[in-house]
Amino acid sequence: MEIGLLIQTIANSIAAGSIYAVIAVGLAMAFGVMKMANFAHGEFFMCGAYVVYVFYALLGWPFPAAVLMSIPIVGAMGVVTERLIFRPTRSNVLAGFMATAGLAFVLQVLVGQMWGVGLMRSVPTPYMGAADIAGAKIGWQRVLVIPAAIVMLSALWFFLYRVKHGKALRACAQDPDTARLQGIGINRMTMLAMGISGASAGLAGALLAPIHPVTPYMGHGVILTAFIVVVMGGMESIAGAVLAAILLGFVHTFVTTLSDAVTAQMVGVACMAAVLVVRPQGLLGRVKA
Repeated sequence: MEIGLLIQTIANSIAAGSIYAVIAVGLAMAFGVMKMANFAHGEFFMCGAYVVYVFYALLGWPFPAAVLMSIPIVGAMGVVTERLIFRPTRSNVLAGFMATAGLAFVLQVLVGQMWGVGLMRSVPTPYMGAADIAGAKIGWQRVLVIPAAIVMLSALWFFLYRVKHGKALRACAQDPDTARLQGIGINRMTMLAMGISGASAGLAGALLAPIHPVTPYMGHGVILTAFIVVVMGGMESIAGAVLAAILLGFVHTFVTTLSDAVTAQMVGVACMAAVLVVRPQGLLGRVKA
């Protein structure tokens, strides 16, 4: 591999790992607090991309403002999903999972009815040009994903470890019964977790809108990758999700460069299986007592 191609592949790997981390931490947080998986998480990602398409491409808002709009809009979708789906099915994990699978199809149909099925919506690249690193050309739009992801993950870390409600979220994830005895409202915490989960997925979709084809079905591959990352890192571990996202970003990008995207997905699943053989709880998951 030539040095220019190697540098470009490494840069793309870091960008991919950053996006995987932003997507997966929300899924890991929601699972940690509710002990239920959200199958519509990929559609939240898709909705974030369409928010940018509407506000930036159609209405002419500045790209940063359109990206910021995706956070409350898709975060609100997460809150509504918790209230209407996860809370009533809290005692039945399978019912919650199937209900969110149905929600995923509903969102796909709604978006398809509004903006068309099978048509890729074009989102103009707001930051033209490319960075020249040792002869490798890396688009600014892809480069800017990295600091945006770092800011989001840093803000989430600060919230979880320095803010009262963040500490309450961690307490609910670790021991919900004890947290309830301490006066922490479980319903409020599950709603907050789903709000953050939706906001993170929406932000990831918004950042990738100028890079990724914007279609009603763009969340299909994302949800598979997100589940692989969360399982590899440890189902309830946010730090594990970040670590697994970075590793999977490198695996997917290098295998895609050397072979193709289908092989990259297969290798990613194989990596997950290998991790689970060695550490069934995931890279940074906790062993259940």
